[in-house]
Amino acid sequence: MPLLAIETSCDDTCAAVLDGPSVLSSVVSSQGIHDSFGGVVPEVAARQHLGLVGPVVEDALARAGAELDQVEKVAVTAGPGLIGALLVGLSAAKAIAAPGRLPLVPTDHMHGHVAANFLEPDPIDPPFLCLLASGGHTLLAGVRERSGFEVLGQTVDDAAGEAIDKGARLLGLGYPGGPALEALAARGEPGAFEFPVAMSRDPGLDFSFSGLKTSLVYRCRDLGRDGVEAARADLAAGYQAAIVGQLVAKLSRALDRERWPAVALGGGVAANGPLRQAVAALCDDRGIRLKLVGLELCTDNAAMIGSAARYTAALEYPDYLGFNAFATGGSR
Repeated sequence: MPLLAIETSCDDTCAAVLDGPSVLSSVVSSQGIHDSFGGVVPEVAARQHLGLVGPVVEDALARAGAELDQVEKVAVTAGPGLIGALLVGLSAAKAIAAPGRLPLVPTDHMHGHVAANFLEPDPIDPPFLCLLASGGHTLLAGVRERSGFEVLGQTVDDAAGEAIDKGARLLGLGYPGGPALEALAARGEPGAFEFPVAMSRDPGLDFSFSGLKTSLVYRCRDLGRDGVEAARADLAAGYQAAIVGQLVAKLSRALDRERWPAVALGGGVAANGPLRQAVAALCDDRGIRLKLVGLELCTDNAAMIGSAARYTAALEYPDYLGFNAFATGGSR
């Protein structure tokens, strides 16, 4: 029977209806208001969610051909994320679940990105190694069971997606920067400018992108406005190559450490074409299966939250009425 899922961890208001691993509907409403600020403003995001969450849920139910009284369980992102945004989604989920005494499943956002790989039409079974890269998180996850994952390595400072957005802003591309930076980089020469691939000599599996961002700042300062304008495509190509290079290098190192039968990608950065191509080449070279979810499941969505909820303990009424969201941390 249908499970209704809600996701509001950042600036996308999302709802989905699932029947087991089948996605009956998935609605994502991007706020489209934060580009003028150069990034997501937490309070603005929360206020936008307040107006959008009701219509988005109604739309998801309508597209699934389901009525609210047919829903048997409600799932919602509990964290990590922007606390104000999360509280809007959690409050909406409680308001939907409580009148019918439905179970509520508070779900970890990062588990959702992993669990997107369990959805039809081409689900993958554990064990597998998952590279999760988004605007707020970058980590390598060892997935040995559907109910969670082990963090093998993570960023020590900035996330890959944050570095991409910062680079795009420095190059005058606006926010969000991922698609625009990739399009610009496709017209450039990656070797025209040398950018550091951080922690390449570190034997661990952690990531770092703050130094790369600083390198681009200095490069742009040295070139000046006219120089940056003339070299924008080459700068974008070199900068993107350094980000992809670090992600793939750490993924390769993790595969050297332990035999994994498959590799999966998750998070918004997993939509990046050069990253997908580089990981595909790595897996092909090693004879390992590569699982790539559809682009619509890379960025934030509620279908992945519903997938994770299938393997997360539900809270019964009224126990969840006092449950709170968390900005960082959470259980795996």
